[in-house]
Amino acid sequence: MVGAKRALKAPQVWAIRFWLDHEGRLRDRALFDLAIDSKLRGCDVVKVKIGDLVSGGRIRARAIVVQRKTKRPVQFELLDAARASLQTWLERRGGTVDDYAFPSRVDRATHLSTRQYARLVDEWVTAIGLRKEDYGTHSLRRTKASIIYKATGNLRAVQILLGDTKIESTVRYLGVDVEDALTLAEGTEV
Repeated sequence: MVGAKRALKAPQVWAIRFWLDHEGRLRDRALFDLAIDSKLRGCDVVKVKIGDLVSGGRIRARAIVVQRKTKRPVQFELLDAARASLQTWLERRGGTVDDYAFPSRVDRATHLSTRQYARLVDEWVTAIGLRKEDYGTHSLRRTKASIIYKATGNLRAVQILLGDTKIESTVRYLGVDVEDALTLAEGTEV
């Protein structure tokens, strides 16, 4: 399939969480929750270190990661579901603040590969009956951003959350078109 992968809808996010919990996949649930809340690219999600997420033995409500693509920091929130799954995973995982939160199973000194992360995403979406061809790691990055945009219409806020340098990139990324603009205008009476 050519073109952008779809964002997940809220019921699909919860279906994946339910499936991961049912299967007892603590690491995958924490990885999924981090990907959804952080809105990071896959290459950045897999490189998150324990110290990026933890302060004083607790999962941070907000974290900052320097993005590989832009070399700029982006701040993101970690909501209750993500904090709980990350806390459970990191307690089991152990390690120091300098260790990767999601180590490779081949070499625990390195991080989970982006290719393995992509395989996991394929598995998660197919487990809830979606076509893996329609979704990918970037679907997780887009999910919360698209939900926020649809709820608020605030492109600037989404741009900041994604760490995009240009608003045009955010517009293209979200697939904002004239129809979206007209729908927003119709809902605004002066």
